[in-house]
Amino acid sequence: MKQSYYLFSSGELKRRDNSITLIDENTIKKDIPIERIKDIHAFGTITYNSRLFDFISRHGILIHMYNYYGYYSGTFYPKEKLVSGKLLVKQVQHYITPEKRLELAQEFIDAGSFNILRNLKYYQSRGKNLASYMDQIIELRKELKETKTIEALMGVEGNIRKVYYDSWNIIINQEINFEKRVKHPPDNMINSLISFMNTIIYTKTLSQIYQTQLNPTISYLHEPSERRFSLALDVSEIFKPLIVDRTIFSLLNKNMISEDDFEIDSNFLKIKENAKKIVLKELEDCLSRTIMHRTLKRKISYEHLIKLELYKLIKHLFDDKVYRGFKIWW
Repeated sequence: MKQSYYLFSSGELKRRDNSITLIDENTIKKDIPIERIKDIHAFGTITYNSRLFDFISRHGILIHMYNYYGYYSGTFYPKEKLVSGKLLVKQVQHYITPEKRLELAQEFIDAGSFNILRNLKYYQSRGKNLASYMDQIIELRKELKETKTIEALMGVEGNIRKVYYDSWNIIINQEINFEKRVKHPPDNMINSLISFMNTIIYTKTLSQIYQTQLNPTISYLHEPSERRFSLALDVSEIFKPLIVDRTIFSLLNKNMISEDDFEIDSNFLKIKENAKKIVLKELEDCLSRTIMHRTLKRKISYEHLIKLELYKLIKHLFDDKVYRGFKIWW
């Protein structure tokens, strides 16, 4: 079974027969058979060579690279094997036509905000007093379909997230003063966890996009630009409440992570390596969790839900079926 591999040691990553080998600074070798690799996440300082890149390209394996602080630096994105000129034209048409672009952007935020509301309902049913936050978000969601521009849409989305993040001090049992979302740089442990885990779900979504014919640089909610795969940003918005936020709540409410697992480094609140491994294990457990799909009538993983979302988007672009974003039903 294929899986994601997280590399924390520094060293050299190279091909060895039909495997990939990491030789770390202590000359310890770890062989990973190529057929077992879904994607690679490199957190250490890794050196590569052209032979390795040729090898993993032929097997369609992405390498996501992160900096010293654990934040995303970039991706080695192999030459695409699943290419469709017709789909590319459709993607562009839906971007350059304002009404078509706005329709998709609204649906991404509608689904994402519904899933946010679902999280609040879940914790409300478990004794947390979240009724006022839910009421505010219900009212704000009514404004989504009334927006006429992407900027106005993102303004409403920002208001929804502000209300949502205000509720986290009630949802989370630990005594943490989480007043607002701060990204650059994260100023407390919750902001650090959000930034770190949002990065991972972004790369997970990018890995799924690679397995389709979609172009990852053409997006609808986020503005396409140089040096980023903005379609992954669009689609991951839908799944953050289910995968990222619920994992954070679980980690903190089970006291698996505390403020002792962070350290201040050059104005960054950095997650220590052992804590990072705990976070990634919980995230992988969440991604591998399965539910009975209502339409397919079989169990599928949370991670596979992302790929299904991309297929739904493709059908919309070809005018086969109107896109409706994934909404948590359990």
